[in-house]
Amino acid sequence: MLPLILFLRPERLGWLAIIPALLVLYGFLLYRKRSRTRDRGISNLDRVLPKQQAWKRHVAVGAAVLSLGALNVAYAMPKDQVDVPRDRATIVLTLDVSRSMMAADVSPDRITAAKAAAKDFLGMVPAGFNVSLVAFAGSASVVVAPTTDRGLVSRSIDNLALAPSTAIGEGIYSALDAIALAPPDPDKPDDPAPGAIVLLSDGFTNIGRKSSVAAADSKEAGIPIYTIAYGTAGGFVIDQGRRQPVPVNHQELAEAARISGGKKFSAGSSAELNDVYKNIARTIGYMKVDQEVTEIYAGYALLFAVMASLAVISLGARWP
Repeated sequence: MLPLILFLRPERLGWLAIIPALLVLYGFLLYRKRSRTRDRGISNLDRVLPKQQAWKRHVAVGAAVLSLGALNVAYAMPKDQVDVPRDRATIVLTLDVSRSMMAADVSPDRITAAKAAAKDFLGMVPAGFNVSLVAFAGSASVVVAPTTDRGLVSRSIDNLALAPSTAIGEGIYSALDAIALAPPDPDKPDDPAPGAIVLLSDGFTNIGRKSSVAAADSKEAGIPIYTIAYGTAGGFVIDQGRRQPVPVNHQELAEAARISGGKKFSAGSSAELNDVYKNIARTIGYMKVDQEVTEIYAGYALLFAVMASLAVISLGARWP
């Protein structure tokens, strides 16, 4: 299916009606020429121009018509959604520090690899963005309020400690609290900066408020959640001498992302996690805005005009 083109001045497209009229005229002229040939025989011009040159005439006319059509589309000022870098935003890194993050299915273990990737992510976020850090296990807390000090956030990530239980819903609510702490733009104090939650977890909620309810509240606040299901199905920890399986729960994280208007990712290794963070950084760092793209269709018009000119020149070069 071809993409729908939108225009700033759609009323100007009425000039496209000239194109079918020109094609009808061209067809009529061809028909009249053939009729004359049948009635009067071959003309002197037909002797000068070999029959094999007819396709070049068709190319010249077709390219000229396409050039005219593209020029008319450009005249109507087409627009499209393009990615534009954001000036400011607040990103809340929300990390699961439950004891299941000790699992060694990701080298050297889930929590160590997650900390390293989170610190790398800080370098991917535009410098003007505020970054906050939230940690959750059986409860959640804002570890670092929104700040542009990447060093502070990085050191705080290193200092995170594991704790029992998993409260994903509480982590989301604490992330929303963190976004509310973001400093206003001095130039636009009444215009809140866009925000997003990047939530990494390997488990499922077993305490606290439901993540689905928290995600719905995040949606209402206009804050998408980008969840990362981190780990593999074969993860396990040793608890009191017993092997305890801790497989990744994809369903809850996918549901939270869907409800909030965000997106769910999966990572089963450090490399995959870094790729996910790069993807999220690109998504958050840009916004789609309507922008006039007249020059694109003007370029098409120029290309077809050049083709028409070459076809005409090729015809003329064979004339005596």
